Amino acid sequence: METSIWIGPAAALLLGYLLGSIPFGLILTRITGAGDLRAIGSGNIGATNVLRTGRKWLAAATLLLDMGKGTVAVLIAASIDPDFAILAAVGAFIGHVYPVWLRFRGGKGVATLLGIALAFSILTGSVFYALVFALVWLGLIAVTRISSVGGMAAAIVLPVTAAVLGRFDLVILFLALALIVLWKHRANIERLMAGTEPRIGRA
Repeated sequence: METSIWIGPAAALLLGYLLGSIPFGLILTRITGAGDLRAIGSGNIGATNVLRTGRKWLAAATLLLDMGKGTVAVLIAASIDPDFAILAAVGAFIGHVYPVWLRFRGGKGVATLLGIALAFSILTGSVFYALVFALVWLGLIAVTRISSVGGMAAAIVLPVTAAVLGRFDLVILFLALALIVLWKHRANIERLMAGTEPRIGRA
């Protein structure tokens, strides 16, 4: 009986991981003849690196799909049991950042985190999770032309938004995911401090 208690949560975590681990950037660049994304630019599988192929539509598609897998994972799990939503969110994020299929070398998690924020905006009826994230991310990219600055700032703002809205369960979730985003951006942080971080539109 005790074992059955863990089946639902484990399934939600696994569902999230499997959806999150789909490397859309890598798949899209291969099927469109843009080459192996891991051999381009930073080698990252996210939308920013896809943009370095010169195909903006491909980068936009990667962004939407990486967002979508976070949103879909959370909403599917929540439709089964609302308590499973956070587990699915963790699974989807970890799947994107550390996909087993790519020897745990995945993306940096920003787009998938936005998708997760969108899912919780839908579930809670509060647009602010996704809206604040998107505004900070896109706003700072527009001002600085540096993708990493916008992504890290948006991730940091997300747990603050949850705290302001009184959702301290989501504060813990978003804080943990934001810390992973910062960890995945550690090389970017070093380049920012050295003044060598590339701007969007440049190599």
